[in-house]
Amino acid sequence: MKQVPYWLDTADAFAGGAKGPVEGNVDVAVIGAGFTGLSAALALGQRGARVVVLDAGKVGGGASGRNGGHVNNGTAVDVGGLAARFGAEYAKSLYLAYDAAVDTVERIVREQQISCDFHRAGKIKLAAKPEHFEKIAKGFDFLHRTIDDETELVPRERIRDEIGSDAFHGGLVYRKSAQMHMGRFVLGLADAAMRHGARIHEDAPVTGLSRAPGGAHLVKTARGTLTAKQVFAATGASQKGPFFHFRRRIVPVGSFIIATEPLTAAQIASIMPTRRTATTTKNIGNYFRIAPDNRLIWGGRARFALSSPTSDLKSGRILEASLRQTFPQLGNVRIDYCWGGIVDMTADRLPRAGEHEGLFYAMGFSGHGAQMSVHMGQQMAAVMAGDAAANPLRGLPWPAIPGHFGPPWFMPFVGAYYRLQDWLH
Repeated sequence: MKQVPYWLDTADAFAGGAKGPVEGNVDVAVIGAGFTGLSAALALGQRGARVVVLDAGKVGGGASGRNGGHVNNGTAVDVGGLAARFGAEYAKSLYLAYDAAVDTVERIVREQQISCDFHRAGKIKLAAKPEHFEKIAKGFDFLHRTIDDETELVPRERIRDEIGSDAFHGGLVYRKSAQMHMGRFVLGLADAAMRHGARIHEDAPVTGLSRAPGGAHLVKTARGTLTAKQVFAATGASQKGPFFHFRRRIVPVGSFIIATEPLTAAQIASIMPTRRTATTTKNIGNYFRIAPDNRLIWGGRARFALSSPTSDLKSGRILEASLRQTFPQLGNVRIDYCWGGIVDMTADRLPRAGEHEGLFYAMGFSGHGAQMSVHMGQQMAAVMAGDAAANPLRGLPWPAIPGHFGPPWFMPFVGAYYRLQDWLH
């Protein structure tokens, strides 16, 4: 079993990193070479900006190469709850932003000719308990009637048309959702950004940010210092560097994934005949899909711990047990991959983007980032060019999390709370 992300192991290695010191004058310094930063670099380069992308590690080495491979529409938070909090029109605009995000990914794949197995098969949200289906059905009425008439409610008596398991009590299908090979996409995105003039520095952690006389940004890295007119932070849940403001507002949460050996056509038909992406309704639930080479990609929180080789293996064993319980017909199918990553979670699970003290940012995608990160990179490039209305997340308040100053000391308590909620509700 390999302890590396399936997506990165089955994609070509990035070979276009800039050599030599980090230095010079640029229009924009982008911090982070994942989906968000590379998408912004591409859009900025298409506008004629001189762009440098800086990453503490490798292209796609963070969440962009360590996720479940979903490109889903639909918000992480129930739309009815968003409507109660922000009003129906704002809730609708947030939901439609996720629709637009899937469209953005599809457009970039087409325009930049990225071979990443992008296709729309839809998503199904699976009710783990009868009362969960009742809640889904109640929310479906509002969603289908006012926002997305392409959604479909699937009652328990028809759930086996979607999922070959008795573990679920119905579901909700979102037809606009998609999936792709994440490693090939992030590599294609990096190549596209470079074709439009971006310079990408790997292994160049940002260690300091300051302002020069006249307002330019001085971006200090382990490999030198450059001057930039603008800076865009696409750092996700970074626990290092001069990003304390964001660390107080983002909780790094471990998410873990396993991948089976390639399945036969009969096995796939028995578990996922529609080959959609799938998520479950438990707080500590699962998400899964079929990979381009017919493996089952099965992920979940598993444990409220951060990723490390030992932690990944412990979580992998939990995930394997839940997979076999959900799909006993797979027998003793071999597990070929096990890996972990970090989700940049906000307190309300809504992403944030904007400007703080002259620093532009987009982050906090809360496990729904594959499409929104790409979209917000594009939108924030427009914002930096002067179009403030391009940011669909503008105006969202983002207070610091009380008592949170960096390392998430409270995560064991959060995990215990969510396990209790899953048991009670």
